Amino acid sequence: MERLQSDLGAGRLVPPENMHVTLAFLDQQEVPVAEALHDRLSDIDLPAFDMRISGVDVFDRRAPRLLFAGVERDASLVALRDKVRVAAHDAGIELRRERFRPHVTLARFRHKMQAQERDRLGAFLEAHGDFSLAPFHVDGFGLYRSTLGHDGPIYDLLANYALQ
Repeated sequence: MERLQSDLGAGRLVPPENMHVTLAFLDQQEVPVAEALHDRLSDIDLPAFDMRISGVDVFDRRAPRLLFAGVERDASLVALRDKVRVAAHDAGIELRRERFRPHVTLARFRHKMQAQERDRLGAFLEAHGDFSLAPFHVDGFGLYRSTLGHDGPIYDLLANYALQ
């Protein structure tokens, strides 16, 4: 996906090591709640699966804030996301109800894009709308802490969980 990003020429690119698919945004939690969440996530028993990334787009074309690569929303991914949400609920975390739009963020944009940046983004979307990667195997998921820094979020891995 780095090659894809290199064609953009606009926005603030997400470093490859920060690319991920968010299953649930858990906000800041107290230690006992985080420990309960860890226990419940450890109990998730689902098979490994293949995932496919295809297409690029932005949320809100009138005022784009981020460019993403789409993740095909198949039953295995949705099942994992649902189990993570149940684990969070059981640990005492209230999650916002939101539509699941799996994606990998490639770049972020300022509140007000300059005309040149908007033109580059439009050309990029036109040229790469049919982007796709070969399916890849997903054999686990992680729990991350995200801290907003000056140059974007910093992600710290707290725990890994295996899929069967």
